[in-house]
Amino acid sequence: MTAADTGHAQQTVHIAPTRQRPRPWPAYALIAILVLGTVLYGWVLWTDSWGNTYYTAAVKSMSSNFTNFLFGSFDPAGTVTIDKPPLALWPQVVSVKIFGFHQWSVLLPQVVEGVAAIFLLHRAVRMWAGEKAALIAALVFALTPVTVAITRTNNTDTMLVLTLVAAACTITRAIKALEPHTRTKWLLFTAFLIGCGFLAKMAAAYIVLPAFFAAYLAGSKAHWRRQVLDLAGAAVVLLASSLWWVAACGLWPGKKPYVGGSTDGTALDLILGYNGLGRVFGGDGNGTGGAAATGGAGGPGGGGPGAGGASFGGPPGAGRMFGDAVGGQISWLLPLALIALAFAALLGFRRLRRSDPADPAHRAGWVLWGGWLLVNALVFSNQKGVFHPYYTTLMAPAIGALVGAGTVWAFQKYQERHGLGRFMLPAGVAVTAAWAWVLISRDTSWHGWLRYAVVLVALVAILALVLRKVPKAGIALGLGAVLLAPAVWSAAGSVSTAGTPSLPAAGPVEEVMPAGWDSGELTAEQRKILSYAKSHSSGAGITLAVEGGSQAAGVYIVATSQSVVGMGGFDGKDPVPSVDQLSTWVREGRLRFVLTGGGMMNTDAKTLIERTKWIKQNCHPVLTAGQNGTLYECTDA
Repeated sequence: MTAADTGHAQQTVHIAPTRQRPRPWPAYALIAILVLGTVLYGWVLWTDSWGNTYYTAAVKSMSSNFTNFLFGSFDPAGTVTIDKPPLALWPQVVSVKIFGFHQWSVLLPQVVEGVAAIFLLHRAVRMWAGEKAALIAALVFALTPVTVAITRTNNTDTMLVLTLVAAACTITRAIKALEPHTRTKWLLFTAFLIGCGFLAKMAAAYIVLPAFFAAYLAGSKAHWRRQVLDLAGAAVVLLASSLWWVAACGLWPGKKPYVGGSTDGTALDLILGYNGLGRVFGGDGNGTGGAAATGGAGGPGGGGPGAGGASFGGPPGAGRMFGDAVGGQISWLLPLALIALAFAALLGFRRLRRSDPADPAHRAGWVLWGGWLLVNALVFSNQKGVFHPYYTTLMAPAIGALVGAGTVWAFQKYQERHGLGRFMLPAGVAVTAAWAWVLISRDTSWHGWLRYAVVLVALVAILALVLRKVPKAGIALGLGAVLLAPAVWSAAGSVSTAGTPSLPAAGPVEEVMPAGWDSGELTAEQRKILSYAKSHSSGAGITLAVEGGSQAAGVYIVATSQSVVGMGGFDGKDPVPSVDQLSTWVREGRLRFVLTGGGMMNTDAKTLIERTKWIKQNCHPVLTAGQNGTLYECTDA
């Protein structure tokens, strides 16, 4: 090789730039958070819990045939549905069909949904505010006491939260998309997911719509005509994905169950009344009359024994989210989230006044999560109808996102060493620790020592942050201080057997339901009743019709393989079966035994009065079982 050749070779040789491998710690941290969530939510699988037996009975009934599955029948005879659309129960039915009807197979989908929501929240916040904010958001969400409590049951709120967090993920993708068709695709998918949330818990899914709408407008760079077309398309998808089940209920050509909770058997009445506007403004069966007076609206969808529905969450008003009933469930980090949101709004206003350019996608994230939190807090605080503290789990993703983004922003300001922003971190730790002291002090019999531990860790964290000697340690201690109390409440709640799955709650639980509620196991007296009815039914298709709402009927459906009808639906006020239907069943030999006097009933319901009168006229008592009621034999209709 000549010198010229060597020189040429030297000119063509180049060294490829080294690619920096991503640090693995965020992935490990996310896995750890997901494992933590799995343990907190999944501990219930090793207990004897059947979850909320109202829904568990429906899961068993829905697994028997397609019509029951499609409409969400409460009883195997397909008499009446649950008082909500059935989407949240479908995964439970699938699990039962695969693994068999067991306690753990009913609750397993809830655990999966809860962990999936943590993962999707991380993804949504990471696209908006970065990896560190996303990890903090996921951790805050996983350690929210009310979220742990609700995910341990098979209530519908877990599916609702999952669908809406997934929708937040997709709308974030839509806002950040560069291509118009990509943006439209993700926006339509967002609308579809919110529609799925509607089929889990109806109007509760629509509370976040103003936040999603405002976020899209705040982050969109498209021409206004394109925005109008995109939003119009999203509205069509939203309505279609929300109302197809409503249409199916109205157009189904064959026999179908009566829509529980409605006044006329239609899903539309349920949406607009009991499970819609009635929840916000109150009314018959929603805390201001009718069922509320006798506890008929209790349990999964209503009030409870002896009180109006709203009383479970305290009186409506601005202080409800911080009150005795709700504060320990959701408000631990609520002040911190509101502080972060207030500072973001202030900085945004200052930027607007100075005409500084802003990142629309970043601004949209604050609008999305801030709007999500504020709108839900506003609706829940002023809800005059049925309101339970566990509804507030819907606020947990927004609190997590705002705390995560706010913490990262505050740390950046802290490192700059100038401006008021540098005081955000220590101030946030101090406010959150002080509020934790207040919440724990309301009942010191429940881990009262925790308030001292929180204050001690907070003081050390604030000292480390002020001295600036070990800033990373100060951050870690600060996070520990703000998360210590909810973490202990969540961990204690995950292994606790107190309370009822119908009314899940974290912290010191006041028993408000009668003994045996949600047990899923027959008592000796109940076994005696069922055994008598079974042995004397002469092959009747319906072994037992039970008056007394789901509390009385649910345990018979869950614990046996017999065909049991729950008369009157959830709280006994639904007009099924009618007197004519009872007469037909008895005349045709499909029914012989009726149980009355157990459970909780809406004693002034017209149909219940009519059924009671018919039973006394056409049946005769054969067995009395104390608080479990009286068994009647009907042979002459």
